[in-house]
Amino acid sequence: MKFGVVVFPGSNCDHDAYHVISKVLGQPVDFIWHEQTTLGEYDAVILPGGFSYGDYLRAGALARFSPIMGAVREFAARG
Repeated sequence: MKFGVVVFPGSNCDHDAYHVISKVLGQPVDFIWHEQTTLGEYDAVILPGGFSYGDYLRAGALARFSPIMGAVREFAARG
């Protein structure tokens, strides 16, 4: 399986997710910057915990407008 970990400004668990996927599970993984508009050929896309856009009120509401989220919604709709 190939994994992608979405990275938002201020998120703090993306490196933890990357470490677990690559070192513990031994699977290929890439970081996906929030400004990308497409996803590569991934079998799984991870939205790590933490605070996207820093520790501010409604940080997730800001993240949903990031360019990558359209591709994430399409990926999720495909199951």
